[in-house]
Amino acid sequence: MTDPNPHAVLTPRQMGEADRLAAEAGILNLMENAGRAVTRAIRARIRPCRTLVLCGPGSNGGDGYVAARLLAQAGWPVTVAATAAPKRGTEAAAAAALWHGPTARFGARAVSRADLVIDAVFGAGLSRDVDGVTAETLRAARRVVAIDVPSGLDGATGAIRGFAPQAELTVTFVRRKPGHLLLPGRDLCGEIVTADIGMPAKILARIKPDSWANHPDLWPRPPLPADANKYSRGTVTIAGGAMSGAARLAAMAARRAGAGLVAIATEASGMAYLGMEPGTILLTDKLHFVLDDARRQVWVCGPGLGLDLAPRILKTLLMARRSVVADADALSAHAGNPAGLAGAAIITPHEGEFTRVFGAPGHDRLAAARAAARQTGAVVVLKGSDTVIAAPDGRAAINGNAPASLATAGSGDILAGIIAAELAQGLAPFQAACAGVWRHGAAGGRAGAHLIAEDLLDQIRQV
Repeated sequence: MTDPNPHAVLTPRQMGEADRLAAEAGILNLMENAGRAVTRAIRARIRPCRTLVLCGPGSNGGDGYVAARLLAQAGWPVTVAATAAPKRGTEAAAAAALWHGPTARFGARAVSRADLVIDAVFGAGLSRDVDGVTAETLRAARRVVAIDVPSGLDGATGAIRGFAPQAELTVTFVRRKPGHLLLPGRDLCGEIVTADIGMPAKILARIKPDSWANHPDLWPRPPLPADANKYSRGTVTIAGGAMSGAARLAAMAARRAGAGLVAIATEASGMAYLGMEPGTILLTDKLHFVLDDARRQVWVCGPGLGLDLAPRILKTLLMARRSVVADADALSAHAGNPAGLAGAAIITPHEGEFTRVFGAPGHDRLAAARAAARQTGAVVVLKGSDTVIAAPDGRAAINGNAPASLATAGSGDILAGIIAAELAQGLAPFQAACAGVWRHGAAGGRAGAHLIAEDLLDQIRQV
């Protein structure tokens, strides 16, 4: 059966519910399959070496016992060190009972004698900090393969609970968790393998995901009809201020991202826009005259506007019921006043702007973005290397293709232009934001290291 949600991301709670439903349905081989998947991933990448499997008392430890047994059967020198015995009658206890190889006392001394440590102490649903002997033991490991997540990594948020080791490989099962995609968890996991362990599709169908890894499959668009014209392809208008560079970057990006007609509307001196690309229209009429043209439905408000002008322009656009991508100065001008952004289609804050408007996102960026989306009614794009896109109805996507080189002046203006173009071409706000963020990240990857914002322009059409 084809997987209907291959890009879905499940929280530890949702994954636990799937496990519970599978157990109720009498499916009892999932732990064996998980350990087999771990063994397969390790043997494909690492040569046999002295291996220590650190097992906790729960299901994660059970997966570790299975992996230890299968590696030993393949001729690997394997030792197990457990924090505590699994609870009697559990599947983990049954897995532990099948281990007849050497054991060691859980601690840093045993780790120091191992070339490879398999971390099966805690899984993604960890509810307390990792400290004391457990932290000291994990800290002593030189080379780590993690089962599910590195112990100490919060699978719901990507945050570190106390201490978590750096893994070179993490093998998880069925679906990735948010912590595999959100920083710092994404980096701690190293290479991530998501293994199919035989979870029935009918069980997964009962788990309704509300988070996804951002991917083009999430925002399919119909082909351009043969009778398309520049207006039917979508118009984007950028509200421009005296600092013209930001507006011009947004306009250039919107044109390359597929908008049929792009204009900059400004009441500033036209001299600031000399040398603008010929294909971009400059409108210098008063804003209310520009708004008389009903075809100008999608606007970008904020880049280069200034903190004094941005709130007035945004309010005018929202009162005119335009679809607005609010960015930059339109956000900072509403510091401590998120209500002023209500009515925008999409807002695109980086962490500093988000903090000024909503307060610090803290360790749970996913929850913070969702809360801001509910508060404003806008799709929130909380920018970063792990950009979170959150809709007011609770849907969210986590983006993973953005290189760190996108952290350069003007990059955000280009993102705003791409998103506006996607919106103008008919995508709903959540899909438009997801599409824009992905294309922006892909363009950054193609542009290479040490890019400047203008380098992205040549790449947008290619992705």
